[in-house]
Amino acid sequence: MIVPEQDSEPQLSLATLDALHQVSYREAGLILLPEKVRMVQSRLRYRLKETGIDTFESYLALVRTDGGAHERRMMISALTTNVSHFFREPHHFDILADEVLPKVKERLKAGGRFRIWSAGCSNGQEAFSIVMHLLDKDPSLLDADFRILATDIDPKVIAFARAATYPDRMTDNVPETLRKRFMQPTQLKGQPAHKMADAFRNLVRFKELNLMSTWPMRQAFDVVFCRNVVIYFDAPTQEALWPRFHNVLAPDGLLFLGHSERVSAPETVGFSVTGPTTYTKTRAQRINSLNLKAIQGEAHGTS
Repeated sequence: MIVPEQDSEPQLSLATLDALHQVSYREAGLILLPEKVRMVQSRLRYRLKETGIDTFESYLALVRTDGGAHERRMMISALTTNVSHFFREPHHFDILADEVLPKVKERLKAGGRFRIWSAGCSNGQEAFSIVMHLLDKDPSLLDADFRILATDIDPKVIAFARAATYPDRMTDNVPETLRKRFMQPTQLKGQPAHKMADAFRNLVRFKELNLMSTWPMRQAFDVVFCRNVVIYFDAPTQEALWPRFHNVLAPDGLLFLGHSERVSAPETVGFSVTGPTTYTKTRAQRINSLNLKAIQGEAHGTS
């Protein structure tokens, strides 16, 4: 079956869509349903033009090969939805400032560390919202051993986040007092914009990371934000991620999810529900991580 088109642009068949789905699912946990064929076709046409490939079938052949690793990254980037805002779902920032910050103050005074991970950070608004909210409550964090790791699978949004420059339309949710304190007016492509001041920008380290891959982090996090990310994964992939998040959290560490996301049976993976989409690590011992690739294969009948 071919999706009918009014022009001579390359057309994506449902059979090729299914094959691309197998690649994107193994690579990044992305699910490409038949009803999304027009969306996938539209987003990947640009990749065909960039690679000089004429058909989706030939493009599929490329991303299936060992030599197609770079293009698989670009394909995932094209298919990923990147929607974020400053101070989105603000109750998590309040928990961070009102409950977590008082607990780590004594540790920081004694020379300890305070670490947060923004997993699926998109353009960086979440990480910089954390910076502004916490430093507004406690300016001494600027001189403490406080850092945020912010990761995303999409190299393009990581590059944008590192630049830390946002068109004014993207800073509408930032209170004026915080914008004046933490940001500097500038221009972006000839339009008014604001850039995070270097002292605050340097508190965040942006890295490209696929949540389906091995995580290189060796030190525990006090808080993990993974909001509006796992909603794009199926249940087996989500269930394989929960113990991995548990294992990178410090004792009593917090996991924040998006408003429509839930950990099913949290007690079985060492969490308790302690607030709206807020999970606290309750077991000190390491939880056995499930084999993510094996689970994905079982879920989709592949090996």
